[in-house]
Amino acid sequence: MSDPTTSRPKPIRKAVFPVAGLGTRFLPATKAVPKEMLPIVDRPLIQYAVDEAREAGIEELIFVTGRGKTSIVEHFDTAFELETTMASRGKDLSVLDDTRIKPGNLVTVRQQVAMGLGHAVWCAREVVGDEPFAIFLPDELMVGAPGCMKQMVEAYNEVGGNLISVLEVPEEEVSSYGVIAPGAKISGSLTEVTGLVEKPKREEAPSNLIISGRYILQPEVMRTLENQEKGAGGEIQLTDAMARMIGTQPFHAVTFAGRRFDCGSKAGFVEATIALALERPDLADDVRAAIKKLLG
Repeated sequence: MSDPTTSRPKPIRKAVFPVAGLGTRFLPATKAVPKEMLPIVDRPLIQYAVDEAREAGIEELIFVTGRGKTSIVEHFDTAFELETTMASRGKDLSVLDDTRIKPGNLVTVRQQVAMGLGHAVWCAREVVGDEPFAIFLPDELMVGAPGCMKQMVEAYNEVGGNLISVLEVPEEEVSSYGVIAPGAKISGSLTEVTGLVEKPKREEAPSNLIISGRYILQPEVMRTLENQEKGAGGEIQLTDAMARMIGTQPFHAVTFAGRRFDCGSKAGFVEATIALALERPDLADDVRAAIKKLLG
């Protein structure tokens, strides 16, 4: 878990992006277009997650893909014809800067059969190797300054071990999420995790801190997932594997200082689009006027 030469935790250089899902909740839009490529304003959803990873100092991006997902990888490739045409017309190419990944820094692995988030993460085991790594669920759009993963990496550099991002929600909402059981050790945004509970009844929830789609895990989780039995929905659940690691390694939650948008739901997707458009100086006035017109 740590670098013996410095006593500091090993750096987080790799991130896994499970992007093999079918996106059925957004059909028919996702029949031919991956849900991760649906735009929030003018950037595909996957771009926000990749930008967040880069801000946190992560170098190697590992996409766990499936059939019909090639456009995700192509988005981060060099578009020779497009760029040549734009350059010949005097167009500004800087709009494409964030879509370029250094050669060798993007790796794809295949999840041939949809068997759950835990299985998707396990598919990246050979690329992750014996290093701690991050996981990003692109459906969860996390907006903050600094970004969620950078906040987590800063906390990880202090405590090492395993970390998950959490958000505080009203108690009446806890039954819709996975929540943490907090330990006695709480320091600022860091909370010790003693257990994980999936969608508890309100009166039985150990806290109102929900798991929110960002993780830093030690490589031992891959060995746990190797032997993980199927859980909820008949799938291999990452939450089950993490729960088995609690008590054997340090485990903390980081309360994210920022906003979360559930872009796996249509309402959340629309909310994110409006919220981010209102933060854009080139769009805010027109969007605000359009909203007033629609509501009037």
